[in-house]
Amino acid sequence: MSNTIAAGLLARPGKPFVPQQPWDRNFFLLLVLLIWIGTAVGFGWDLVDHIRTNKPAYPAIVHVHAAVFVSWLALLTTQVLLVRVRRVDLHRRLGMFGLSLAAIMPVLGIAAAVVSERAKFGRPDSDPSFLAIQITMMVCFPVLVAAAYRMRSHPPAHKRLMLLSTIYLSLAGFSRWWFLAFGVEPTFGSMFVTLNAGADALIVALGAYDFLTRGRLHPAYIAGSLWILASELVANWLYFNPAWAKVATWLIGH
Repeated sequence: MSNTIAAGLLARPGKPFVPQQPWDRNFFLLLVLLIWIGTAVGFGWDLVDHIRTNKPAYPAIVHVHAAVFVSWLALLTTQVLLVRVRRVDLHRRLGMFGLSLAAIMPVLGIAAAVVSERAKFGRPDSDPSFLAIQITMMVCFPVLVAAAYRMRSHPPAHKRLMLLSTIYLSLAGFSRWWFLAFGVEPTFGSMFVTLNAGADALIVALGAYDFLTRGRLHPAYIAGSLWILASELVANWLYFNPAWAKVATWLIGH
């Protein structure tokens, strides 16, 4: 699938995509900052609620997954700053470390989701079907990173695919704002908006910025965004599918 996203992104007819604009440095750094804010506020709020309601401690695998995810955000921030100060040599060296993180994050993410659901099975907050959201995310993310790696010799495409991959992960933080603040009536539409609105707003902002500064969208942005949208729709469809509920319950060992 990463080959599909990467293939054909360079030779597209129409107005050429300008590789760099004066505002790029600040805008991309702002996007990274917003990812940090969405993640920190969402998970921080969730942690406070967890302590306030005296819920059982998180399984150890959740802490490991959280540490690796924060490492990924820290690496992305470092990579953006290295490009900003023109240390592309260091940026490229760290790229292989980033690939290693991207390879283990889906494994840890799925393991943490399964273990967590198993631990709380039977409690009021138990929802095995939610594994659809988490597993789909862990499938979508490495495809975007793999496509970004293949496009590493073409900075505009590489940068946008890397940002899209991390923005998509940030929906786990953003969605907690709405879940904890308002609660959600479980319908297809409300779940889709609640889960994806925060991250999708950043995706739209990235596209709007490119359109305003270049007069067009980058093909990598279009392909990556469509891949994310497809993943979001599949995840939501699975969540409400009775057959998936049985599969999810089996996955957690019940």
